[in-house]
Amino acid sequence: MKKIYIMMTLLITVLILTACSEAPTASERFSAYIKLWNDQKFSEMYDMLTTNTKEKITKDDFVNRYKDIYEGISAKNLKVTFDQPSEEENQENQTDIVYPFSLSMDTLAGNISFEQDVQLQKEVGEEGENWFISWTPAMIFPQLEEGEEVRVSSTPAVRGQIFDQNDKGLAVNGIAYEIGIVPGEIHENRKEVLGKVSKLLDLSTTEIEEKLNQAWVKPDLFVPLKKIDPANVELFDQLIAIPSVQKKNVESRLYPLGDAAAHLTGYIGGITAEQLEELKGKGYSSNSMIGKAGLEQVYEDRLKGENGYKIYIDGTDKIIAEKQPVNGEDIKLTIYNDLQKALYEKLKGEAGTAVALHPITGETLAMVSSPSYNPNEFIYGISQEKYNNLANNPLNPLMARFNKTFSPGSSLKPLTAAIGLETGVLKPSDTKTIKGATWQKDSSWGNYFVRRVSSKVEDVNLEKALIYSDNIFFAQLALDIGPDELANGLKKFGFEEEIDFPFPTNSSTIANDGLSNEQLLADSGFGQGQIQMSPLHLAAAYTTFLNNGNMIKPYLEKKPEANATMWKEQIVAPEHVELLFHHLEQVVQNPNGTAHKPQIQGQKLAGKTGTAELKLSKNDEEGKENGWFVAVNSNEPQMLIAMMVEDVKAKGGSHHVVPKVKEVFKTFNNE
Repeated sequence: MKKIYIMMTLLITVLILTACSEAPTASERFSAYIKLWNDQKFSEMYDMLTTNTKEKITKDDFVNRYKDIYEGISAKNLKVTFDQPSEEENQENQTDIVYPFSLSMDTLAGNISFEQDVQLQKEVGEEGENWFISWTPAMIFPQLEEGEEVRVSSTPAVRGQIFDQNDKGLAVNGIAYEIGIVPGEIHENRKEVLGKVSKLLDLSTTEIEEKLNQAWVKPDLFVPLKKIDPANVELFDQLIAIPSVQKKNVESRLYPLGDAAAHLTGYIGGITAEQLEELKGKGYSSNSMIGKAGLEQVYEDRLKGENGYKIYIDGTDKIIAEKQPVNGEDIKLTIYNDLQKALYEKLKGEAGTAVALHPITGETLAMVSSPSYNPNEFIYGISQEKYNNLANNPLNPLMARFNKTFSPGSSLKPLTAAIGLETGVLKPSDTKTIKGATWQKDSSWGNYFVRRVSSKVEDVNLEKALIYSDNIFFAQLALDIGPDELANGLKKFGFEEEIDFPFPTNSSTIANDGLSNEQLLADSGFGQGQIQMSPLHLAAAYTTFLNNGNMIKPYLEKKPEANATMWKEQIVAPEHVELLFHHLEQVVQNPNGTAHKPQIQGQKLAGKTGTAELKLSKNDEEGKENGWFVAVNSNEPQMLIAMMVEDVKAKGGSHHVVPKVKEVFKTFNNE
């Protein structure tokens, strides 16, 4: 009995072991292969190939072929599927079987999907009998045969252009002259020839020699050196007169306004390795040009378009996938090129900025920063020396100023007045008695006094306070309003708030740590203290006095209809708006007004000057001054300009700025 029990146990064990070691079915085997394929485990896939297949392709070649092709076409979302037979397979006497499979993947040429058949063969391997895949290149792509190679070609998208409101170019596609040398035509005086070219193109002779000594160069081939502006006829004529120098017309990005709009347009340049890695999968290559600054950078995603790609079999007409290029979007701005140039000319040579808005619609008409640079030089090839000069210039010509914040000085006073009126702290008829040029609340202020420019008026009402730009009046008004109400009032004007505007612009701020003491509060009332405003925000704030107490939201892209959008609504009562606008007219029209001179016949403006003192300490008498003038034409307002010029202390303060703005209004006949 015991012997029978042992034999039965052995039999059951054998049966169990046999069942456990039973080879998988063909469908199970192919399912396992497909899982490896989806996981892109190419090395393990190779181990499942038939002996005959392995004789045709090595493991390294198999793995590298898949990797190279998939990477070259930027394959993503690979999905290989196989529907296993619903009925149990009877494969005992079969040595081969054919299964269909489906493949889908996304590539840089679009989605590729296909169905294909694969043959599995039964072979005896190291672990016994099993099913193996009879692989062919057609499993990669149906069009692919033995010995053929997959290639990818690209068709670049045309970059979108940027135009002003009148369809004049700001950043456009055009033609540049590419200057080069044909080495075989330098018959004599090589050193002299290269020296002349070096001087004219601002390239060192070493740089030129390096280009001429490239491996591909032959005596009769044109060797490109540098692009130049076709408009620079004098330079071109000098270059082309040199033996061996020739030119080719090449497509190029052009900035017609040059330095007048450099900070607005920005420029494009070659993509860096870091950017290429950061933007991986977004259609860029090592040869791509990308927005480096300004609107070229801001609108990069819309301007760049999508390159077209073709995946094909080399040396044949077999196309696996193809996607046509999608050109970049043209963008039309509200900018008025002629005004942009005019404002820049008024600032040229001085550090400063100007923003112009249409005060009723909110269209941004100009955004100017000075000093500037020529963005075309970054396209044609700026020398390291010239770039270093720009980067090390203390006036910082590479920096846009119109989106930065500055102390607004007295140009803030209309806002303080509006807050006083709205809180009820200030009545239109109120008069303050102010004697002398200096004032302090009490002795607790120590040696700190508020100073006013003119002390000729002692009984000061709101109108006179604005006409004479009386700091003491507005310091006292700020104290009357109080820190919380003043801060809340400024926030109603958009302070401490991100500006919803395409060009990134710094938010205007009130104080680093609140209006924490009386002196800071008093200074803030007339735009000093720690108050900081961007020119764009300051210009927008003044639109409140032309729109029944509503503040316009500036916009930059041209709309089919110029319908205004409000940034802030009903922040000043209509009756207070009317009063304040009248007073701002008097700042310009009244002979005692800080913006009265120079008078321009027939010109009627409303506005406010501001001289912002930039002192290192309260008792610093040698600090610099920035001058402001914000103005708008009174009759049928169509243009509002906020201009700031830095370091005007020795130039008359804000009086240095006033004539610049007035001359621009005169030029554009916006009386």
